[in-house]
Amino acid sequence: MADVVLVAGAWLGSWAWDEVVPGLRAAGHQTVPLTLSGLAERQGVPAGQQTHVQDIVGEIERRDLRDVVLVGHSYSGIPVGQAATRLGDRLARVVYVDAEVPVDGLSFASGWWQGRAAFESVLADSGGDWPPLDAAEFDGQGLTDEQTARLVKGATPHPGATLTEPAVLARPLGELPTTYVKCLLDGPEPNDTVAALLTSEHWRLVTMATGHWPMFSQPAELARLLADEIG
Repeated sequence: MADVVLVAGAWLGSWAWDEVVPGLRAAGHQTVPLTLSGLAERQGVPAGQQTHVQDIVGEIERRDLRDVVLVGHSYSGIPVGQAATRLGDRLARVVYVDAEVPVDGLSFASGWWQGRAAFESVLADSGGDWPPLDAAEFDGQGLTDEQTARLVKGATPHPGATLTEPAVLARPLGELPTTYVKCLLDGPEPNDTVAALLTSEHWRLVTMATGHWPMFSQPAELARLLADEIG
């Protein structure tokens, strides 16, 4: 059985996986939901991109986890991917859940759809952090009003330096056993970087008929999918 390390995306903490964890534990897997520095109950802890990478690697090493399935959602795919390249034989599989993936030397802001300068302007206008979305911005993502309210209530500002500092890869991502989960309500196709990686024999694509936050909209289905990928 696997040690499943779960890392949620921007604005979220370990609490985001509360409804996914029971299904994984019922399947016999140890689960380790993480809160990254500067978020949720760890608000105020200084954090850059490499801080988040070390949060993940350090927790795995501290617990001496083996057969690690490392799950990253949305933004956290960037630190999760970097961490995965540093775990050696501890790593069993990476699972990206509708996630960004790291590109060596580039940051989250580098790929912002309006350009890096526009994204940095958003951070500057918000005191250096990325402000959480409001309820209306979750429309069309397969969420109930109650699920949206839970997301909005729990979200905290995301530390800006984690979004502007570049990724550092210890080895190519295409060499790692990987599953990419595309959530179809958030767009039918992976981005170009992910599409190129999916040509690797080590990568596979699966889909979910839901939006970008499946741990809220379809937690039981996500738990089953993760258990299947572990199997």
